[in-house]
Amino acid sequence: MRAVLASLSLLVLASSVHAAEPVRLAAHRAIYDLSLVKGGGARGVEAAQGRIVIEFTGNPCEGYASKYRQVTVLESGETGSKTADMRNATFEDDAGKSFRFRTDSTSNGKSETVDGDAATDPNGAIALRLKQPAPHRQSLPNGTLFPTAHMKRLIEAARAGETTLEAKVYDGSEDGRKVYDTLAVIGRRIEPGSNDGLEAASQQEKLPRWPVTLSYFSRERGEGTPIYTLSFEVFEDGVSRALRLDYGQFALKGELTALELLPAGDCQR
Repeated sequence: MRAVLASLSLLVLASSVHAAEPVRLAAHRAIYDLSLVKGGGARGVEAAQGRIVIEFTGNPCEGYASKYRQVTVLESGETGSKTADMRNATFEDDAGKSFRFRTDSTSNGKSETVDGDAATDPNGAIALRLKQPAPHRQSLPNGTLFPTAHMKRLIEAARAGETTLEAKVYDGSEDGRKVYDTLAVIGRRIEPGSNDGLEAASQQEKLPRWPVTLSYFSRERGEGTPIYTLSFEVFEDGVSRALRLDYGQFALKGELTALELLPAGDCQR
């Protein structure tokens, strides 16, 4: 009996030590092919196709840069074919204290750019400065997380066995002025080697992963229904697979078709 208790104690200790280790995000390039999984609604989406390409680079010493591009073609019998093309580039320091971003998007021949930065001072106050679409300054709520910091917090919660994570998140999307209330529901840990249904691109990831459903709520509206829900499986290094992007009236799935792990640079931290 003592031997069993000792073994259990060691397992608990090992788990707690692992949970306390810093999250190490992998530099990588991932490609997801998009297709329609739910249509109809007022927009009458009958078919969809597209692609997401993500390139995430950096390390704790240098900070993290992300390049994201999503091209989506929606087909409707009522409105015909519509193409949306969004390019997003960001930089965030490892401490999650500073964030730079630029998004260029084109939809139905109309182009928009959102460009700005946000930084946290020693007292925790977060100042946002927009350059485009128009000069603007505002304060963000204390405790607001930028995207990379949010991902690290999410993985920390998953490691610790937590099943939910609530956070205020700012990512520079929409007009660059919105902070979202988010709720992540975290599923049961999937151990390395559990490759049932795992696409070839993901099988190089020899790490545990967790299913996550992340809902975004409008702080201005104060509604109980999310304006957008993103579901995915996240590996311990931040690589994601099995995307589902639910916009309410229609939803897309993103299948990981290519994954390249990139050099992370020389960082001893």
